[in-house]
Amino acid sequence: MRCSHCGAMIPDDQMVCPRCGTEVQIVPDYNPLDDVLAREVKGSVEGATRQIQTDDIRRYRRDDRTKNVNSTRVLSREEMDRIRDQRRRSGSRKTSGNVGRGTDELQRKQQGTGELRGQKRNTGAMRTQRQDTAELRRLRQQKRLEAAKRKRRKLLITLFILLALIIAGVYLVYVNSYTSMVNKGYQAIQSGDYDAAENYFNRAISKDRSRPDAYTGYAEIYVDQDDYESAEDVFLSAIETQPTNVEIYRAAIEFYMETEQPAKVSALLEDCEDQNVLSAVSSYLSSAPVFTPEEGTYNEVQQIMITSETGGDIYYTTDGTDPTVETGTKYEEPVLIQTEGKVEIRAIAVNANGIPSTVASATYTIEFPIVNAPAVTPSTGQYTEPTQITITVPEGYTAYYTMDGSTPDPESSSTEKYTGPVDMPENTQTIFNAILVNDQNGKATEMTTRNYITTD
Repeated sequence: MRCSHCGAMIPDDQMVCPRCGTEVQIVPDYNPLDDVLAREVKGSVEGATRQIQTDDIRRYRRDDRTKNVNSTRVLSREEMDRIRDQRRRSGSRKTSGNVGRGTDELQRKQQGTGELRGQKRNTGAMRTQRQDTAELRRLRQQKRLEAAKRKRRKLLITLFILLALIIAGVYLVYVNSYTSMVNKGYQAIQSGDYDAAENYFNRAISKDRSRPDAYTGYAEIYVDQDDYESAEDVFLSAIETQPTNVEIYRAAIEFYMETEQPAKVSALLEDCEDQNVLSAVSSYLSSAPVFTPEEGTYNEVQQIMITSETGGDIYYTTDGTDPTVETGTKYEEPVLIQTEGKVEIRAIAVNANGIPSTVASATYTIEFPIVNAPAVTPSTGQYTEPTQITITVPEGYTAYYTMDGSTPDPESSSTEKYTGPVDMPENTQTIFNAILVNDQNGKATEMTTRNYITTD
């Protein structure tokens, strides 16, 4: 195909002239030569052919408009032969000049018809070329679509492979992860395979020693076998190496609560020196009781007060045993110590969460003072006049005496309780012995002896 602008050849697969850049114009399926042929035939055989009225042409074109609005009616061979016969029959009536002119017109018509047929062939070739170009475009479009489909298919396969690799990687990471080891450990406990469970929990601890789950699972191995001491050692060993790990402390406290050993919670926290840990588990703190006055030796009756910094109820004993909520006496008023000797008070405080504190104890010794032997008047001697014997009795004591030389004993019938001055016997010798007995502890002082002789 040649360019209509510069005449250069345009390849079939291009729509722009490679030389001048003119865009190829695609015309509809319309052949202008049909109209040229119609005009030639009409002019040449105007007098010899059947006249086609204007109305007939319009009607024909209306009927054929759906097929080709620009087409022109072409006479068939039979019509051409009939026209020629009519022309020959009418030729004798016309002059030779007219015959010559008609012959020339017929020749021109035949020549035009040949040219028209050549142009039709060229038009058909152009139409075929356009069809080939459209088919080529369709094939190329189809190839591009197929290439795009193949590309999408490859992309989907690649994405699927990547997704499978990611899933496989995630699975491999999980099966060897801390969580997976802990879960497998618990599964082993449920199946009774304690050796496998221990192995899984140890592997989990080696991956992350700061998390409490593996320690809890490890302790569960011993709890399942009723070995609470070994289970406790799991947590104590972990805390020993990680004294600031709040989560391990929480796990240990939970272990004590679940195994009904709340008293050990306070013992655990009592040894903790990290304030962050103590603050985090403050609800479990229960301070040991404090005694007022402090333990020691006293020479008089004492009232002992017991308090706790964290509050709660206080229970105590005075027989040397550790108190509990069930066995102790609930503290409601100061404890009175009024007997001489040693008394040990033990107490616990139970906070609002039911956590008992560690046991606090204090020992008190009461030793009442012993006064000297009682003062007795008059002194030993000989008396000729009636005289009264008096004993000085200090507060808190009671005096006892005998006049037959025996040792005073409050339980003996020969012993008299001193209530006031005693008359000295007349004309006789009297051995007067006296003691003082402490009213609180019953202890007696040393004995005072007087020897009286009376005469007239």
